[in-house]
Parts: sequence; structure tokens; C-alpha cells
Amino acid sequence: MNKPNIKWKRFLDAWAGIVAAVKEEAHMKFHLLAAFAVVSLAFIFHLSVQEWLVLLVVIAIVVSLELINTAIERAVDLVTEEFHPLAKAAKDIAAGAVLVAAVIAGIVGAIIFLPYIIP
Repeated sequence: MNKPNIKWKRFLDAWAGIVAAVKEEAHMKFHLLAAFAVVSLAFIFHLSVQEWLVLLVVIAIVVSLELINTAIERAVDLVTEEFHPLAKAAKDIAAGAVLVAAVIAGIVGAIIFLPYIIP
């Protein structure tokens, strides 16, 4: 296999990971639905380029952290099926990272959209 095929396979593997997370994780579906709603509102309100950039970065951070959270949960599940306080802590901390990003994303969304909604 030559190098271009390896790179293409790596891309397809990464894409398969995203698809698996979307299919199997309810939180990922929620985040993507929220992102779709935000992008729709951005089109409706004709946001500035700077506002678009901020929204896209925040969306990318939340979705990326949800993917990382999912990967950590799966890796922990692979290592142990029994309850272990460290396994629980790893899962809870990863979920906490997503929660922090989602809350900040909500605040960013409010800061950007409220002036358009409440003049």
C-alpha cells in the first residue's frame, strides 16, 4: 500500500469514528442538533464574519470534546467491566470537560444572539 492510500484510510477510519459516535451517543446527537439550530439562526440573523468564526470554533470545541469523552468512556470500558473509582473518575472528568465547553458555548451563543433577538 502506498502512502496516499494510507492517508486516505486514516481519514476514512477517523470518519468512521465520528459516524459511530453520532449513531451510538445520544449526547453527540444533541450537540449536533444544537449546532444545526445555531448555524440556522446564524444564517437567519446574517451574522458577521467574526461572529461566525466564534460560533464555529465553539461548535468544534464542544463536538471534539464529546468525541474525546466517548473515546475515554470506551477505553475505560475496555479495560474494566467492574466498578472502579478511578474508572468512574476518568469518565466523570471527561464528561465534565464537555459540560464546561457546552455551558460556555451557551453563554457565547447568548452573547452573540441576544442583541439580534432583543434589540
